[in-house]
Amino acid sequence: MSYDRYVSPLSERYASKEMQYVFSPDKKFKTWRRLWIALAETEKELGLSITQEQIDELKAHAEDINYEVAKEREKVVRHDVMSHVYAYGQQCPKAKGIIHLGATSCYVGDNTDIIVMSEALEIVRKKLINVIAELAKFANNYKNQPTLAFTHFQPAQPTTVGKRATLWMQEFLMDLQDLEYVKSTLKLLGSKGTTGTQASFLELFDGDQEKIDQIDPMIAKKLGFEACYPVSGQTYSRKVDTRVLNVLAGIAASAHKFSNDIRLLQHLKEVEEPFEKTQIGSSAMAYKRNPMRSERIASLSRYVMIDALNPAITSATQWFERTLDDSANKRLSVPEGFLAIDGILDLCLNVVDGLVVYPKVIEKRLMSELPFMATENIMMDAVKAGGDRQELHERIRELSMEAGRNVKEKGLDNNLLDLIAADPAFGLNEEELKKTMDPAKYVGRAPLQVENFLKKVVDPVLEANKDVLGMTAEINV
Repeated sequence: MSYDRYVSPLSERYASKEMQYVFSPDKKFKTWRRLWIALAETEKELGLSITQEQIDELKAHAEDINYEVAKEREKVVRHDVMSHVYAYGQQCPKAKGIIHLGATSCYVGDNTDIIVMSEALEIVRKKLINVIAELAKFANNYKNQPTLAFTHFQPAQPTTVGKRATLWMQEFLMDLQDLEYVKSTLKLLGSKGTTGTQASFLELFDGDQEKIDQIDPMIAKKLGFEACYPVSGQTYSRKVDTRVLNVLAGIAASAHKFSNDIRLLQHLKEVEEPFEKTQIGSSAMAYKRNPMRSERIASLSRYVMIDALNPAITSATQWFERTLDDSANKRLSVPEGFLAIDGILDLCLNVVDGLVVYPKVIEKRLMSELPFMATENIMMDAVKAGGDRQELHERIRELSMEAGRNVKEKGLDNNLLDLIAADPAFGLNEEELKKTMDPAKYVGRAPLQVENFLKKVVDPVLEANKDVLGMTAEINV
């Protein structure tokens, strides 16, 4: 490793080796050669004078790329595609005359981009499913654990820890639906020539329209795709990149929401992300246990959400059949979006897998607020005992204000139950009032909602994808 130049933290700290390889030069240039082979095979099958010997020669050198030859050639011609055509031809002297026949640079460049994005989306899909699976286990384990819910980050009617996890899960499931849809619609550019008219193939095939119609479908099939885009300029529409990165931005938004909730819960000491025995939380405050992983999720997620603007603006500003101001931006925005979301999902998987819940802390906070939330039940019990509903409502309001002042101004515990027990208007003693303090009475249908959600929504997804389950994630630092 060189320490005297910039190295992207996406490679060094965040993204997995698997995702890094998908966007590596080696992956790109080997895919170029796969595409040149597919083109040559298609042209041979459609009647051009290309021999099997030439095809076999190309296949024999599909993997052993002579990078130094290409690099030196590019210094001379200043063209990456032609440099690699030249290098491939050096290894395949019998076939060099038919490499890239009828194609333009975008044949290898754009088709490779689609292939790479499709493979990268599959990695993201697998990791997203595993995050959902871990959240499902967590939700099931804690479906009955009452906890204080918050609206506006103010105490609200209780929910359960497991029910809260279903809210995170549901958003990730939406992202999975978006991902699978966009991935299913990806098509190759095919081979359409310099302005998308296939004029070069009219010349090569002497105007045989039926043969030209077969070129794109045959190439697509050889590369594992169902079809090519029916029309194009020189490039596939850059709106494709926009759709792909919008999927990544959606996942990032869900991950950010999840990580924010974990950070807030860790502040409340109710839930805690994994913290290793030798981990240092602060260089100054040795006692601190900072939610580093969740903070990193939030940080990278903001990057991905903003990164989605790059292809959107690029798509909007393309000129006619093509302009090259997309290239430099594309080389950055697409790989970095994927590398970042890869790191985000590894972090999410690591956090969910090691989440620690503190029921005693949860119970203490809930019980400090529950008397306020139990007042409607208390009022109904008092009415059944002969009280006047309207008068009791006013007394509860007054006593709640007094209890609130005791908590906020005097720092005392919530003594609302004591105040109600001492008020003859209610006719209820402490024992009767304490019966209303079972938190499970106030979580509504939350446990059942968790069960139904897991059974009807999540389990079918996990069952359909059981072959990819079981992933774990180690984070670098």
